Amino acid sequence: MTRGFYIGRFQPYHQGHHEMVRRIAEEVDELVLGIGSADQSHTSRNPFTAGERIMMITKATLDTDLVTYAVPIEDLNRNSVWVSHVQSMSPTFDVAYSNNPLVVRLFEEAGVEVRQSPMFRREEWEGTEVRERMIRGTDWESLVPAEVAEVIRESGGIDRIQQISETDTNGDVADQ
Repeated sequence: MTRGFYIGRFQPYHQGHHEMVRRIAEEVDELVLGIGSADQSHTSRNPFTAGERIMMITKATLDTDLVTYAVPIEDLNRNSVWVSHVQSMSPTFDVAYSNNPLVVRLFEEAGVEVRQSPMFRREEWEGTEVRERMIRGTDWESLVPAEVAEVIRESGGIDRIQQISETDTNGDVADQ
């Protein structure tokens, strides 16, 4: 049995993440999805809580033929010990998946096999684009699995991100 590890902030979990999970499913028997920056929420960059992201991932991956585990990983801000922190918070895994150069480097230095894959429709399927569309009130739902849109609506995510992204009378963004 092979277990993989894929980390992201999943703010929110979108179609690009979902396509990556589908591709990884062809190579592993189980997958740990590490929810990075799990301690961050209620900002325009990180609007959703770790619990909301766990719900998004859990519901969206039910349609895959893959056992998945969503594991919150809080920021450590000490790169030299980050991999051991991840390993202490996660079920054991055999291979890590990432395209982030720092993450690749850290896993490789720790002796963990890292596999990279192409990004999927990166200009459209990326968290910043999804969040910006939510703020503007334009179509964002086509960029996320239907189950994720349901979690966002249920949690009041649209109102939240729009409110925390507003500027005050001095022009300062609310979440800074």
